[in-house]
Amino acid sequence: MTKKPYFSTIKNDIIMNTYSIGIDIGGTNTDIGLVRDDGRCLAKKNLPTNKYFDASLYVSDICDQIKTLMAENHVDAIDGIGIAAPAGNYYTGCIENATNLNFKGIVNLESDFKAHIDVPVVVSNDANAAAYGELVYGGAKGMKHFVMFTLGTGVGSGIVVDGKLVHGKTGGAGELGHAILIPEGRPCGCGRKGCLETYTSATGIRRTALEMMEAAPDYHGALAQVKPEDLTSKMVGDAAKYGDPLAIQVFEKTGYWLGIAMANAVAFSGPEAIFLMGGPVKAGEVLLKPARESFKKHLCFVYDGSVDVRVSELPDNDAAILGAAALTKAK
Repeated sequence: MTKKPYFSTIKNDIIMNTYSIGIDIGGTNTDIGLVRDDGRCLAKKNLPTNKYFDASLYVSDICDQIKTLMAENHVDAIDGIGIAAPAGNYYTGCIENATNLNFKGIVNLESDFKAHIDVPVVVSNDANAAAYGELVYGGAKGMKHFVMFTLGTGVGSGIVVDGKLVHGKTGGAGELGHAILIPEGRPCGCGRKGCLETYTSATGIRRTALEMMEAAPDYHGALAQVKPEDLTSKMVGDAAKYGDPLAIQVFEKTGYWLGIAMANAVAFSGPEAIFLMGGPVKAGEVLLKPARESFKKHLCFVYDGSVDVRVSELPDNDAAILGAAALTKAK
């Protein structure tokens, strides 16, 4: 019996729809999506990452889910598998000592997946995947030079120059979240102090709010009604939208810091645009307005008027999967 190929094909000289798989590996959950070449995520599956201590079993179960997705959607072949993973290395195809996964050390995802499904497999970190997703499926279509900032629990970034992701010598280029914004500032999980992510991530926004409330004992607004341990950046964003003065100040400071980082990114990469995505960005103009104002203030004059600051156009619910799937176009 002839084994069915997993590669998509051309039939009767008519180009058929092609498909790829996008996998977003998080510390808690793994999302798996079947993506058509027009950027539509047809269907998804989910696995609890934190239940797995054996990487081989984890990969095997994901591949079973991929095959189920294909069968349920009558797809015979895929072009490849893209994987957005913590500590994912584009060059080696490995996860390398990820701190938030139960399986430790170096895990060669590329070879492990190919042992089950023999198609091209591309691995990178989530911010690089987001940038490539924007390039292939989002608002950066047709652009050759842009920077993506992803604001979440931390801050990641992806840098595209001449239409290609910048990986650097080790595959770890583009960690702008760990560029030092304020020397000897807040302690960062990377072991240094003052990194951008300690100020503009969701965690950083919460931290700023707590610091400002501590410095304003007469404040009795919405955030003061929340126990400090229960406070989230979304709560701060919602309060700012409803006009809470302290919450607005938190986002003004956050936007100010983010604008400096964006201006610095322009100085070394000369992009056409900077894209922002992630939970804090959903706060909208309470963050974007001060960020754009700070960006304009700190931007070197030679770039004045040449760079747009834009919000990602990838759909929120599928952004991570589309970014991962887009990695299959990178090789």
